[in-house]
Amino acid sequence: MKILVTGSTGQVGFELLRALSPLGQIIAPTRQELDLGDLAAVGTYLKEQSPDMIINAAAWTAVDAAEDQQDMAFCLNADLPRVLARYTNKHDTWLIHYSSDYVYPGTGTTPWIETDSTGPLSVYGKSKLAGDSAIQEETSRYLIFRTSWVYSARGNNFMKTMLRLGAERESLNIVGDQVGAPTPARLIAQLTFMAVCKIHSKETVTSGVFHLAPKGQTNWHAFACAIFTLAKEHGHALAVDVEKVNAIETVDYPTPAARPLNSRMDVAAIEQLLAINMPDWESQLELTLKEYLN
Repeated sequence: MKILVTGSTGQVGFELLRALSPLGQIIAPTRQELDLGDLAAVGTYLKEQSPDMIINAAAWTAVDAAEDQQDMAFCLNADLPRVLARYTNKHDTWLIHYSSDYVYPGTGTTPWIETDSTGPLSVYGKSKLAGDSAIQEETSRYLIFRTSWVYSARGNNFMKTMLRLGAERESLNIVGDQVGAPTPARLIAQLTFMAVCKIHSKETVTSGVFHLAPKGQTNWHAFACAIFTLAKEHGHALAVDVEKVNAIETVDYPTPAARPLNSRMDVAAIEQLLAINMPDWESQLELTLKEYLN
């Protein structure tokens, strides 16, 4: 099996290369080898390489910058998935794509289910929803995994930012009224591996949108405190004291793009799809933090 992985230098892409390597030939072009913003070049590349499956981990993820660079955000998050979906539809193969909790309006306190009405608050969220819609319009063999608060031992993410700031400062103010589940890139790749195995072994796989996040919920403030507590337990030097990590409200930390307050996502559907029990976010944090510290 020949699998094309886009966005291979990102957090999820890196973990995908590690997880998928036993399954066949993985082609993962760098930005220098393929400009994903050049859709004509993408089409030519697909014809030349003829992949048997596409896993699209490429995305515009700069949430605030998307407010001013809408064209690029929609190109990578909506137009590129449409091109990839058209290819997989023509060649009767599968597309796996990653979406976001930002497609929801962030209201209420109950977990979103996949059939809930969407209502993105930002350009980024609108571009991700447009990508989901494009795939559903263009092909019938797809898996869209909506995930939240992605982090890993590599790249730029909240966990690594907190460890840096916690080493520099004795106190911090962190937003405490946005609720969701931090999702390690490693977990995303592991479950993608399971999905690819099911497809490759000709098991019945139902196309659709699935939430991919650990069980449980937290907020950014509590997540930061958990990071600091675990880091200190593992001997990592920090200047910050957890008692001096203050919870603030979203209105006290204005950003160009609006953030959803409720990013809770029900994961029953993906548990059924893959016949798994999703782990909790706390155990996943410890695994990821240990990997980073080691």
